[in-house]
Amino acid sequence: QVQVVESGGGLVQVGGSLRLSCAASGRTFSGYAMGWFRQAPGKEREFVAAISWSGGATYYADSVKGRFTISRDNAKNTVYLQMNSLKPEDTAVYYCAGSSVTYATRNMGGYDYWGQGTQVTVSS
Repeated sequence: QVQVVESGGGLVQVGGSLRLSCAASGRTFSGYAMGWFRQAPGKEREFVAAISWSGGATYYADSVKGRFTISRDNAKNTVYLQMNSLKPEDTAVYYCAGSSVTYATRNMGGYDYWGQGTQVTVSS
């Protein structure tokens, strides 16, 4: 049973920073790509960032490029999302997802394992 568990969400002021963590278990973590998605109230879930199995390739949504950084520590079976210069429009539930392939993808259909989500609220 593959499990993906997010942590690190919370309430932050505009311009602040948060670091989300995602711990994966139940399979060889280092062999697969990982991604972050988010869903704001009344909106569809959307892609935020993705990282390949080795960490050598990363992709970002245009809305977060230059502010968010995805990284991974395969020794700790953990992927991170560093979020800086947060804006009110970043408010959402953030989901970590595990893929069954090695390459990073923006496509939600490319991910088989999902966490429960962690709430990020940016207040103005």
